Amino acid sequence: MGIIRFPSLSSKAKNFSKLQGLCNKNKLDVPKGYLAVYVGEIQKTRFVVPLSFLEHPLFKDLLRRSEEEFGFDHPMGGLTIRCHEDVFTDLISRLPVS
Repeated sequence: MGIIRFPSLSSKAKNFSKLQGLCNKNKLDVPKGYLAVYVGEIQKTRFVVPLSFLEHPLFKDLLRRSEEEFGFDHPMGGLTIRCHEDVFTDLISRLPVS
């Protein structure tokens, strides 16, 4: 399976939006090969991202910074990343989906 690169944030955001719409029908449903994360500083938004992101250095750095600043207390029941949504969407727009 090859790497799929999205040419712009808007097309990638549309794909993630469609995936999130499918997953939001039942909060417990996350497609195989994906992970639900909650992003935001106060209001949390649920994103469903490919597991392959966990191996990418930029995503690892974001997780490390979040853990250093906030620890691993995840009251939402899933992985929580406390950053602005626009920062998160900008970061994931740069990552290859495999």
